[in-house]
Order: sequence, then C-alpha cells, then structure tokens
Amino acid sequence: MTTELRVLDEGEWDTWYATLERAFSGVEESPEERSLWRELTEYDRSLGVWEDGGCVGTAGAFSFRMTVPGGASLPVAGVTMVSVAATHRRRGILTSMMRRQLDDVRARGEAVAVLTASEPMIYGRFGYGAATFEMRAEIDTARVRIDVPAGTEGIRLRYVPVTDEAVLRTCEEIYARAVPVRPGMLARQPGWDRVPVLDPERGREGASPLQCVLAEDADGRALGFARFRVRPQWGPAGADGAVLLADLEAAGPLAPQAYAVLWRFLFDIDLTSKLVTLNRPADDAWLHLVSDTRRSAVRLRDSMHVRLVDVGAALEARTYRAPVDVVFEVSDAFCPWNEGRWRLTGDAKGAVCVRTADPADLALSVRELGAAYLGGVSLAELAAAGRVRESREGALAEATVAFGSDVAPWLAHEF
Repeated sequence: MTTELRVLDEGEWDTWYATLERAFSGVEESPEERSLWRELTEYDRSLGVWEDGGCVGTAGAFSFRMTVPGGASLPVAGVTMVSVAATHRRRGILTSMMRRQLDDVRARGEAVAVLTASEPMIYGRFGYGAATFEMRAEIDTARVRIDVPAGTEGIRLRYVPVTDEAVLRTCEEIYARAVPVRPGMLARQPGWDRVPVLDPERGREGASPLQCVLAEDADGRALGFARFRVRPQWGPAGADGAVLLADLEAAGPLAPQAYAVLWRFLFDIDLTSKLVTLNRPADDAWLHLVSDTRRSAVRLRDSMHVRLVDVGAALEARTYRAPVDVVFEVSDAFCPWNEGRWRLTGDAKGAVCVRTADPADLALSVRELGAAYLGGVSLAELAAAGRVRESREGALAEATVAFGSDVAPWLAHEF
C-alpha cells in the first residue's frame, strides 16, 4: 500500500486526533480537552499521513511568538502532535513529516522551530537541541523553612474562582508582563489562556480541582497568582498531604515580595507536608528563600528543544551579552541551506549574521546552535563534550559570554 502525506482537512480531525491519542497509550482525553485542542488546531499547519483510508501519522504546528535574549518577540513554529502508528515504524513517515514541516516553516519566514519531546532521542537527528530546562522539586515543608524579604506586610492573599473571566484576564496580564523578561517564554495567543486552567479529573492524580490565589497590594492591585491542587493523604502519624503547584507568577515593582508571599502560603497550607513542583525555571528564586535545598529533592529535565531553520535570521533576531565577532562553520544535513560559514557580529544593541568565506573560528552543528540559542546552554560546555570545535584561540570564550543570558530560559507551559 502507498501512503499519502497531506494537509489536514477539518472534517478529518476526529480520526487524526484519535491516531495521536492511540500513539500516546490510547487513553481518551476529556471532552473539554478535545474541544479546546480542536479549537486551537491550525489546520493549514497540520499534517496527516494516510493509508487505505486510515491515518497512520500526525504532526502539527502552532504559530507562537517567543522571547529571545534581548527581549524581542520572535515568530516561531511550535511543533506539536507528532505521532506515527506503531504498525508503521521504520518506513520513513516521521522523516517525511519533518521534511515537509520544516520546508513549510522556512516558506513562512519563521527562523526558528521549537518543540517539547516525549522522547528526546528522536529529534536531534532533525536538528533540534535541548535549550531550556524545567526544575522539578518535592519540598519537605514539614522540615524546610521559607523566609520572605522585607516589604511583604501590605500584601494580602485571597482565593478566587479559577475560570472566572475577570480572574483569567488578571492572571494573563501578570503572565504577559513576565514574558519579555525571560527568554523562551511564549506570548499567549487567543484561546491559550484556557490551556493552563484545563482541569480534567484524570490529570489530578487524586488531588483536588485546580485552585487559585491572588496576591494584591493594599489598594487591591494584583501582584501575582498561584494555581495549585491539594492531594490529601493520611498516615499513622496523621495528615501527610501534598500541594501540587501548577503555575505561579508575579510582576511589577513588588514582584519579589508577592512571589515570596505566595510561596510561603503554599508552604503553610493545612494538612500538608510537602510541596511538589513539576515545571519551574532552572534559576527559580525560591531556591534562595528556603532553609534547606537538600530536603527539596531538586532535579532538572529537558524542556524546550530549539531548531534554527534560518541560521542567519535567527542569530540576527537576538542580542548578545557582550560584543562578539565570530565565524561559525555550521553543519546541517537535514536543512542544507544552513550549511557553511556564517559571520556573527553583534552586541547588546543588535546583531548581523551573514555568509562569509573567512576562515571558521568555531565549528558545530545546527543542533548545538539551537541548544545555545536562548542562553541556557553554554557553548563552552558543548565544547567540553566535543560538540563544538575551536579553530581560533579565544573564539570559544568570546562566543560563550556573548550567548549567555542573565536569567535562565524557560518554557512556562507545554503545547
């Protein structure tokens, strides 16, 4: 039988999405989840592979804007919903979808594609490098103390309805103020404000429905919010529940104080003895508020993988922490238009990246450039792993400093 790769028709969505669900263990999502993902699907960016009337492969992309070092908001393709039926492995279906998708991204003028990987080993061969990391922790709140900075006295907290329209707007305004500050964060497009408050029972793991608390100043101005669940548990010694943090943001002049007050609140919830976080920035400030990080079971996991689709345009779109003038020799077998030497000159005000015949200072693949692009992975550590090769002495140190970021890049939510 022959397979056909084509853009998804709206009438095929149910079959297409069922193929995706089956690839991810076959557990059906709730009607609420399916309805939202159907609404957010960009049909002209969604691909299906069909054989004998059945769907055997899926891939899609969302049109996002992502913060890059320097604060610019760059249009990017958010690659998503990728699957191949277990019956059709090793037939080149995934490669054909990646080929078609990256060609489309290039044609749209998007210099960067991003994704989160269910299996990280898959996407390196297509030029994606792990560029952001999420911090996970399980904090023993019965034994770990948290101290807050001065100036928190006037901040009050109140419970608010999670899905109330006014509350959603307030939380989104706070989130939007945080987006330009940290590379990797995505500006929310219409409809995406509902993604963080999706609350299917199957995803609660025995915990309560999602709850929300707002932090406000004495005049009632919102400073921050926390969304969380509480999972009750009882042992021989009594209550041993857990607080499961979904997301927490604070913005504005009093952001450090509001942030700390929200964390203290989560530590102090009755009948709980631990606080579990699944996705926080690698440099999250709570690490410097707690009395004991050893009892916080901190670990990092790869999050967003970055692929430079147009090397020159991508490197020009961000700024650099220090002056840089480096020639890269880039290898890119999957997108050969990126192959060759590129001269990057730039600083904190802007950058230019053009093709050159000058000798290379550093040699690397597009995967390493993607990993280093947001400033969370250093070129020096990639060189230590043998992934970057230095031809001009001093070029590696120069580029490593220039590519760095004052704050760790972070993807606040998956897609």
